[in-house]
Amino acid sequence: MLVFAVSDKGGTGRSVTSSNIVYRTALSGRDACYLDFDFGSPTAGTVFQIERLVTGLPGTGLHSYLLGRTDRPYSVDVWAESEGDTLRRQPPGSGRLALFPGDRAGGEFPTSDETVARCADLFLSLEEQYDVVLVDLSAGRSYAVETVLAATALQQLRHITTRWLVFHRWTHQHIRATHDLVFGDKGIISAGKEQRHEEGDLRRSIRFVRTAVVQPDSPSLSGLRAAQVAWLEDCNASLHVLAGRLGLGRTAMLGSVPLDPVLQFREQLISDDDVRRRQTANRETVAAFTDLAEKLHDDRAWEPL
Repeated sequence: MLVFAVSDKGGTGRSVTSSNIVYRTALSGRDACYLDFDFGSPTAGTVFQIERLVTGLPGTGLHSYLLGRTDRPYSVDVWAESEGDTLRRQPPGSGRLALFPGDRAGGEFPTSDETVARCADLFLSLEEQYDVVLVDLSAGRSYAVETVLAATALQQLRHITTRWLVFHRWTHQHIRATHDLVFGDKGIISAGKEQRHEEGDLRRSIRFVRTAVVQPDSPSLSGLRAAQVAWLEDCNASLHVLAGRLGLGRTAMLGSVPLDPVLQFREQLISDDDVRRRQTANRETVAAFTDLAEKLHDDRAWEPL
């Protein structure tokens, strides 16, 4: 399965949520890998706590592979190389967890027939090795999105299950921007049709993920005044109306991630230890990541809308 993670804006929690989905997938016993296609900012090494990769890899990462400068992209066994306390060894019963970093200071680059062909070869190879291949794409209408749309339109990839996770924060601005990214001019649907994707298939492969969602009735907001809670409830209700009107409502939503203090200050994988022993993260956040990881494999969550 190929899973593409995209957002219209930076700061949506796309990368940290995607990393945690891959982590939870591996903990469930499935083999999973994370490809850092955020070419302008390849910093996935930070989330996986691999210090030498915090800004990508010099010279042999995904940029170099797609541009034909190296025959094989560099990959890292996260269980073996992470410096995080709970990631240093593979838990019993878990699957493989690999990171394919981008190039340090690599930057965006235009789509070409050569990069599309190499991208397709990479996806074919990894899809045979891993149960989930998650590709974290640059924000907005990027060359990365253009490249993977072109690659997945090729005949040799038509048989592979492909799914899109579109991330947005739970705000009016982000909802409108996300609608435009998917359904607007030059958006994912429009660009996919230009690459000869079947529109219905592409629409069925897209689901939305809300991040940093504040629930007015959350215990963490118990100190708010009654007027503040009422205002938040009004805002939340208007967001639901807007999301439904723009095609981002509950039926199109795969899941949501609550606002978590840990993720506001540090982009990291959240382990069970962070909830139970350290008590620094919230149980609801882990439950949200686990639910998203499981729904990737639940065909009922991807039935036609």
